[in-house]
Amino acid sequence: MPRSSKKQIDEDEKKIIAELQNNSGDSIENIAKNCGFSRQKVWRIKKRLEKNKTIWGYSAIVDDEKLDVKRYIMLIKKSAQPVGNAVDKIIDLTLQKKGVEIGVDILSGGYLHGKYDWILIITAKDIKHVKKFSETLTREFQHVIREIDIMEYVFPIKECGITNPEIKKLKEYF
Repeated sequence: MPRSSKKQIDEDEKKIIAELQNNSGDSIENIAKNCGFSRQKVWRIKKRLEKNKTIWGYSAIVDDEKLDVKRYIMLIKKSAQPVGNAVDKIIDLTLQKKGVEIGVDILSGGYLHGKYDWILIITAKDIKHVKKFSETLTREFQHVIREIDIMEYVFPIKECGITNPEIKKLKEYF
């Protein structure tokens, strides 16, 4: 007879995932304590979640200002033309490599449903680098991209579920 039901296993995984999302750098011991589990149980579940790719990886949330970069959002509308091999360039990280050459780091990106088809969240020293990256994308994917809108991400209130420790600075923008 199984020790835990599928429902209980799912609930335990969700507890551990929530703890990891709040602080992925926390020790197994603290995560176990916060979840009410043994260290061994947390370690075993965490390893299983990593192995089956429920957890892709871990990341640090940083203050862009202290790194002397700004964050931008690029919204991309594709044309009605067939995508062709453009998706291969996305999969093999051609975009990422081109960005690095220009001084742009792609932090996040994804395929959308709605007015736009793609979103890229990037950092760069300034808008000049972002515009150069936008021009490169347009040239590289000329038959695929119809429109690119660029917005500066002025103040992060929350990133990856973590509230900005400098949240009181938000008042400066109003």
